[in-house]
Amino acid sequence: MASLRRVKGLLILNLVAVVGFLLFLARCRAPLKGWEAVQAVQSRAESANLTYRGSPPVQQAVLKRLSLLEDIVYRQLNGLSKSLGLIEGFGGRGQGGLPATLTTEEEREAVGAYEKYGYNTYLSNRISLDRSIPDYRPSKCKELSYPKKLPQISLIFIFVNEALSVILRSVHSAVNHTPAHLLKEIILVDDNSDDEELKAPLEEYVHKRYPGLVKVVRNQKREGLIRARIQGWKAATALITGFFDAHVEFSAGWVEPILARIKEDRKRIILPSIDNIKHETFEVQRYENSAHGYSWELWCMYISPLKEWWDQGDPTLPIRTPAMIGCSFVVNRLFFGEIGLLDNGMDVYGGENIELGIKVWLCGGSMEVLPCSRVAHIERIKKPYNNDIGFYTKRNSLRVAEVWMDDYKSHVYMAWNIPMDNPGIDIGDISERVALRKQLNCKNFQWYLDNVYPEMRRYNNTVAYGEVRNNKAKDFCLDQGPAENHTAILYPCHGMSPQLVRYTKERYINLGTLGSVVKLPDTQCLVDNRKSRHPQLMDCERVKNVYLKSWRFVQNGSILNLETGRCLEVESNKKADFGLELVLQQCTGQKWTIKNVLKQAT
Repeated sequence: MASLRRVKGLLILNLVAVVGFLLFLARCRAPLKGWEAVQAVQSRAESANLTYRGSPPVQQAVLKRLSLLEDIVYRQLNGLSKSLGLIEGFGGRGQGGLPATLTTEEEREAVGAYEKYGYNTYLSNRISLDRSIPDYRPSKCKELSYPKKLPQISLIFIFVNEALSVILRSVHSAVNHTPAHLLKEIILVDDNSDDEELKAPLEEYVHKRYPGLVKVVRNQKREGLIRARIQGWKAATALITGFFDAHVEFSAGWVEPILARIKEDRKRIILPSIDNIKHETFEVQRYENSAHGYSWELWCMYISPLKEWWDQGDPTLPIRTPAMIGCSFVVNRLFFGEIGLLDNGMDVYGGENIELGIKVWLCGGSMEVLPCSRVAHIERIKKPYNNDIGFYTKRNSLRVAEVWMDDYKSHVYMAWNIPMDNPGIDIGDISERVALRKQLNCKNFQWYLDNVYPEMRRYNNTVAYGEVRNNKAKDFCLDQGPAENHTAILYPCHGMSPQLVRYTKERYINLGTLGSVVKLPDTQCLVDNRKSRHPQLMDCERVKNVYLKSWRFVQNGSILNLETGRCLEVESNKKADFGLELVLQQCTGQKWTIKNVLKQAT
């Protein structure tokens, strides 16, 4: 009781000081208009978010004092985080995005801290929920101004079996760095977590700490990230919806540039620039300004902005992007519904981020990354849903290919090294997505490649692809072997990309993973260099003699080099791996087959 009385007394004294200060102001300055006075009292958000720019110095001091009062009352009367074993406040380990460390004794206690969530949970629990992170925006961003009237945003975080401290740090960071008049609500979607601390303890904390601001939506069964995001969208009420992983932290001024761009054009999907939170130390690492692209397997990746962006010489300008990495995006809520949300026929996650990028561009919208909006994201070393995420990405990618990619869908099958006719994967019913595309009157995929993703390599010259086997060694496949050897080999068949062979209409044999974008190395050509009895793998462009890299190959026939007349054949050799050697020699009638034939060579 004594402690409570002291806090109340301190609160009263501070309020008296503030009132006296305001009365002094009234005598020394022209009186505030009614709405201005209300704004000064009700601008807790701006003070809490450190957004004092544009206010007179005296008003700034009052706002800061009110913020401190709120902080004192919260810490003394509630202390909610302490009951969870967590920490609040703006100091402590990891402050400013610096690496956080543990003592020797703590290191011993922290053994196994990565096993469950893919990051150092023990350390996270000892970092303040309110820590700040570096402002990595280009310096010119701080000089930009935005409209006073901006739409409100609903922030949607998806989690399943996430560390409580990481989820709450995402929430605190969002509140601390989003002006209150712009933040309508935070929606936490629990995709049927098992952890008890993510049930009543989480719900009790957010409802007491942020009454009326945070909603918790719980899936009765595990739906996967894609369908969980759709559930979050259904619960949202603001004009703008922002979707985030529940292991992010926000930078100062992140939301205003996004809202301004969408207010300008409701059909824009906006991606903050992503920085990295290291999973070992929670250090925040700056990532360079990038667009987001993908390979033909539909794995996402960072790519360089187009030359036109660099030529303008202004690092604050939006970056056109063909797709998104997937951990965060912001979109007009109604427009998102109009274009069919995400594909709820996909499972878990993977591919939905590429589908959204392709769809928005083909169907009248656009997607861009904003360098002036930055969000830091933990790159986990373990995913929460399923260890076989590659299977779900493959399945979801085939749905994207069949709905959106027209004649280029073969590239996705080719990249995964699976047949088009019977891939052995049930991709489910896609009729609704095909009907959606028709209803939206979307462009064709050729337009997208020409105008949005010109960096993407195209493999329309492919005649056949897949595993290549010899009749004398049917369980062994042509393989690119160790990259440093630059020599093709035989290896037990496994169907993965090192055994992806393409035979082209130019009669080239390419081996290995598709290069996808022009700035990445492409697959190499099989070459008979006349000198070696082993087939070489070389950069196709560097082989000037066309015939050295040209082969006559028909199904169930020989593979013959058009320059030397030697055939690719298999020879027994006890000293070779698996007792078999791939050689170039005088043809003896050995026969080869390639798994998938698309069209006849001309």
